[in-house]
Amino acid sequence: MAQMRGPGSYGIGAQNPFGGSSDDKGESSGALDSIREQTSKIEDLLDTVSEPLRPYLPAIGRFLIVVTFIEDALRIITQWSDQLLYLHDYRHIPSGITHLFLIVNVIAMASCSTLVIIRKHSEYAVGGLIGVVVTQALGYGLIFDLNFFLRNLSVMGGLLMVLSDSWVRKTKAFAGLPQIEEKDRKMYFQLAGRVLLIFLFVGFVFSGQWSIWRVIVSLVGLVACVMVVVGFKAKFSATLLVLILSIFNILVNNFWTLHEHHPHKDFAKYDFFQILSIVGGLLLLVNSGPGQFSIDEKKKVY
Repeated sequence: MAQMRGPGSYGIGAQNPFGGSSDDKGESSGALDSIREQTSKIEDLLDTVSEPLRPYLPAIGRFLIVVTFIEDALRIITQWSDQLLYLHDYRHIPSGITHLFLIVNVIAMASCSTLVIIRKHSEYAVGGLIGVVVTQALGYGLIFDLNFFLRNLSVMGGLLMVLSDSWVRKTKAFAGLPQIEEKDRKMYFQLAGRVLLIFLFVGFVFSGQWSIWRVIVSLVGLVACVMVVVGFKAKFSATLLVLILSIFNILVNNFWTLHEHHPHKDFAKYDFFQILSIVGGLLLLVNSGPGQFSIDEKKKVY
């Protein structure tokens, strides 16, 4: 005959054998709920403030994403002789191929950037611009430059956000079974875009001289990056990164203050427009949200 069991036999009211108590769990859950409550209030405030700009955010984001390619195309045209000299003398590329390399890059950047801005054939446009990033890394010998590599990963993350944004619009416009495929692709590309976007900040943390302000900005930025990747309060954290990167860009990459022949002017201009591209990707994230592979979306489900 089975013996009767009291409440203690089932562990009711007894101490957790794994060392944690239900009170501890309640406290940690309460702290997390408090963070969510505060960030939700900030998000509501940001939504209210940005309401007049919201219809224009996708257009602004798309333009900023491709602005580095537009600037690069103009720079190649205005510095044509210097570009040919570098590729021929330093990269040891034959003369005919150097001309072809630059012409193809200019045409690809101009045409694909235009397609992204006007929201036409986004798949081909994004593929073309990613191809430009890869060919330039090989052509200019920058593929093993860590800072260049991380920055361009972030730029490609912004381009993937362009793709997911275009699929969001297609899903709204059409009904039927193909919608499911678009939705699945959108989820994966939003996740990949979120992950790639934060690599710029990783490069920022591990480059340059350290100071107390740099440590503070790096810590705040890294927390925001983690929140973007996991999709926890992604809109709030992406907005925070937009503010940090914009202030940093204006204060550090202010190429307009440098003399025309300053040796670092071109580098500062290049960095300035690349960061603008990543800011554009973050604005698309703010507009469309993190997607289904995120904590924010899981909260809506459960």
